[in-house]
Amino acid sequence: MTTKRTDATSETKPRRSRSRQPGSIQDYDTKDGKRWRFQIYVPKDPEYPELGMRRLTRSGFTSTEDANDALQEALKQRKQNEKFGTKVPTLGTYADEWVAGLKLAASTITGYKKIIRNHITPQLGAIHLDKLTATRIARHYRDLEDHGRNDQYGKGRPLSANSVHKVHVVLGAILDAAIDDGHITVNPSKKKRTVKAPTTSEVRAQKPEIVTWTGEQLNLFLIWDRDEIDDELFALWRLFAYTGMRRSEALALRWSDINTKTMRISIRRAVDTNDWTKTKPTKTGTARVIDVDAETLKVLASYKVARAELSFSLGKADAYVFGDDDGKLRSPDAMTSRWDRRIKWITAKYSTMHRVTIKGLRHTHATLLLEMGVHPKVVQERLGHSTITTTMNIYSHVTPTMQRSAIDRFAASLGQA
Repeated sequence: MTTKRTDATSETKPRRSRSRQPGSIQDYDTKDGKRWRFQIYVPKDPEYPELGMRRLTRSGFTSTEDANDALQEALKQRKQNEKFGTKVPTLGTYADEWVAGLKLAASTITGYKKIIRNHITPQLGAIHLDKLTATRIARHYRDLEDHGRNDQYGKGRPLSANSVHKVHVVLGAILDAAIDDGHITVNPSKKKRTVKAPTTSEVRAQKPEIVTWTGEQLNLFLIWDRDEIDDELFALWRLFAYTGMRRSEALALRWSDINTKTMRISIRRAVDTNDWTKTKPTKTGTARVIDVDAETLKVLASYKVARAELSFSLGKADAYVFGDDDGKLRSPDAMTSRWDRRIKWITAKYSTMHRVTIKGLRHTHATLLLEMGVHPKVVQERLGHSTITTTMNIYSHVTPTMQRSAIDRFAASLGQA
C-alpha cells in the first residue's frame, strides 16, 4: 500500500495571477539570430477595468536591454492607465479631430480649418503623428515659402512669412494636443535648431504698408460724399473716420448704444462675419466706450430721423443703427462693395485721391491722432486693441513724426541754452 506524500516539497503551490507580474522577457531564435520579446498583462480598456486583462506582447528586440527598456515604458503606460495597441493616427485625421473640439470664436475656427485644409493636410496629412520629424516640417515650410499659395489667383506662388508663421502656430498646437493624448512624446515643430519658422521681424518686414489719407483727403471725401452724391450711408463713413471703429462693430450698433448726453458710444458687439445674420462679442471679447464729437452725433441724429421716417421701428432703441430697411443686420461684405464703388468714383474725379479700404479709414483715424500728438494709450482704447504694443507695432510708421514734434517741443522749452 502506497502512502500519499504530504511533505512541503510535494505540495502544489497556488498559481499567482500573471496580471500582477511586472512582466517577463524571453529570447527566441530567428534566421537572423537571437531576438527578445516581452509580455505583460494590461487592461482591455483602462476606462472600463471590469472588462478584465489581456496579454500584450512586443517582439523583435535585438538585446535584452532594448526589450527591458520597452517593457519599462509599457509598465509606465499601464500605471498611467494609457491605452495600448491603439494605432497612432495620421496628422490629417488627428487635425480634423483637434479642430472639431476647439471652443473658440467661429471666425478663428474657420481660419484654422482653412490653414489645415490648404497648408497642412495636402502635404503632411498622410504622415502618422509619431513619424513626423522636425526635418520634414522644416522642408514643408521651405516649400510653402517657395510655392505655397493655394488660392485661385496666386496658386503656386510663394506664401508670405506671415502665412507660414500661422501654419507653424496651428501645427504646433495640433502636435501639443497629440502629446496630451499620448500619441507622441515630443513636439517636432518646436525643435528650433532644425525647424526654422519665420521670425516676428521677418513677418513684420513683409507686411504691406498701411495706406491712409491725409486730413485734407479725408475732408474732401466726406464733403463730396455728403454734398455731391447725397450718400444715404454718409453717417456710416463718417462714423468710421471719426471713431476708428471696426466694420463689424459699426454694423452691430444699436441706437441704445449711443448716449448723446455723455457724447459717448458703447461698443458691445460685432457682426459675425461667418454668419452675418448674427452678432458676437467684440474682437477682444470685452466692451469699450469711446468719446464722439458733437458734429458726428448730429449726423447720427439726422440719420435716425430719416430711418424713423421709413419705419417707426427703425428708430427704436433696440434697432440696429445701420440695419437694412427691414431692420436686419447688413452684410459686411456688401458694405465693402458699396464703399469700393464710391472710391472708384472719387478717384476718377480727383487726381489727388487714392484708394483706401474701409479698414484704411480706421488706420487714418489712428494715424491722424498720433500725428497730432495724442498719447498712444488713448488710440489703443479707441481702436479696441488688447495691448498698447499692438497699437505701436501697427502704427510704427507714425513714430518719426511723433519724434520730430517731441524734440521740437523739447528744444523750445530750453530756450537759448
